[in-house]
Amino acid sequence: MKIVVFGPDRRVGALEGNKVIDLNRADSGIPAQLTAFIAAGKPALDAAKKAIANASGDAVQDAAKVTLHAPWPGKRIAMVGGNYADHLAGMEANQHGTPLSGDAIAKAFEVARGKGHWGFWKVLDEVAGNGDEIPFPKKTKYLDYEGEIAIVIGKRGKDIAASQIADYVWGVTLVNDWSCRDGMGVPRTMSYNGAKNFDGSCTLGPCIVVGEVDFQNVDAQTKVNGQVRQSFNSKDMIFNFGEVLEFLSKDFTFVPGDIISGGTARGTAADQTRKNADGSRPTELFLKPGDSVEISSPQIGSIANKLV
Repeated sequence: MKIVVFGPDRRVGALEGNKVIDLNRADSGIPAQLTAFIAAGKPALDAAKKAIANASGDAVQDAAKVTLHAPWPGKRIAMVGGNYADHLAGMEANQHGTPLSGDAIAKAFEVARGKGHWGFWKVLDEVAGNGDEIPFPKKTKYLDYEGEIAIVIGKRGKDIAASQIADYVWGVTLVNDWSCRDGMGVPRTMSYNGAKNFDGSCTLGPCIVVGEVDFQNVDAQTKVNGQVRQSFNSKDMIFNFGEVLEFLSKDFTFVPGDIISGGTARGTAADQTRKNADGSRPTELFLKPGDSVEISSPQIGSIANKLV
């Protein structure tokens, strides 16, 4: 089932081919808003399956004639950092001017496992969806894309064991973690993380796939102006989703609608750009106003945005 959020009232729908099924109009017992729909759990999903099969009339709409929004439940978004070894190895190679090899990638994996978990939170009032324009941040000249695969949490819990992950994943979606690469400021243990938080700094969607996808085996690809930059699979995460949820849920309650985004793989502008001989950094691969970025997955769909 592909769950979308659509229309001026941001109602919950199911994407079926070229149609959107308004689940609440097909069955008034199904919540019309995404957060409540997720929180309603398996009974709501079971009702949705029946509603899709029996939907008719104004409950069935042409997908091309409705606006699809980011399927964001309005909850918290945890972003895993440095979670693909090839991305880390590329960043390291660029910093020191060394070759990127298979041995370097294997070493990056082991070093990252040894250092342990790290990441950050997106603290946004709005999340962009497919087709939304992204305002180019004034504070950067090195804007980067990060295609990511994310899970949506389906039930409340804390101190969750990694082995319980399947009980907590409600669905899977795609994320673009737009990132400023000009530097993170003075190194500190904790910061406001402005490089990862600005208007438009997260795109999510186009749907949440529920019950049809192995979240730890999702293919994804990133294109910039039609050129493939990233191709990866969530099975290559350094810390899998179960391990991340176990780490983050220590003394911390996750609620339905929270999101964990699994990090990005090699192919970002940052991990492909080598410094010039004088130490300066080229801008060619970094994003500019007018560029279009698309994150896609054969299992989920695609999110595309233009920078303005």
